[in-house]
Amino acid sequence: MSLEQLAYRDGDVALTGWLARPSGPARAAVVVFPTFMNTTPGVEAKALALAEAGCVALVADFYGPETPHDAQAALAAMQRLRANPLAMRTRLRASLTALTHVAPDLPRIAVGFCLGGMAVLELARDGAGLALAASFHGLLATPLPATAPITPRILICHGDADSLVPRSDVIALWEEMDRVGADWQFMSFAGVEHGFTNPLTPRRTPNPAFHPLADRQSWTALMGLIDEAAPLAA
Repeated sequence: MSLEQLAYRDGDVALTGWLARPSGPARAAVVVFPTFMNTTPGVEAKALALAEAGCVALVADFYGPETPHDAQAALAAMQRLRANPLAMRTRLRASLTALTHVAPDLPRIAVGFCLGGMAVLELARDGAGLALAASFHGLLATPLPATAPITPRILICHGDADSLVPRSDVIALWEEMDRVGADWQFMSFAGVEHGFTNPLTPRRTPNPAFHPLADRQSWTALMGLIDEAAPLAA
């Protein structure tokens, strides 16, 4: 199983996603939002795992032709993307639309890591038609808190030692989800840092933040929710 390139657009911006297809009939369409580094080996592995589980999975493109190749450039690109929250949501919806064109009539799911974790929550807040939104070590703060009911189920998997997410952001998210009546689950792993799902850095070297237990338990939780939202055919 391999990834195939998928060209799509957000207005005038050309984007390049990476698509993983299951070997048999698909049961769900999953847009996978990557880290602030954009597509990386770790995120690609998650997309392929989703395809193995019977889903069409599209790794989204945050940046288009300006895709960064080092952490400093990626940080600057992320800051530009986040500077206009409404434009960012339009970029996220472009990826969801591209996936829908490839795999129509399937339950739509959004999964994200780091900046991608923030992305899936922004889509849910924005009223995107999702069955499930799952954030892994995602950024939780938002400039546009939800004011209308959130309809997809929400899974947030979080390392309690994540230095990018203060405890106040966690509590603010809980309160926001409660205010709009969201169906949400929050898994918090004591002593676990940001990036716990990725055993490799973009250069394929070991990631000291990787936490095998948190990775395994959070992925099991996601698979359970996917089974409920899009059961395997008998």
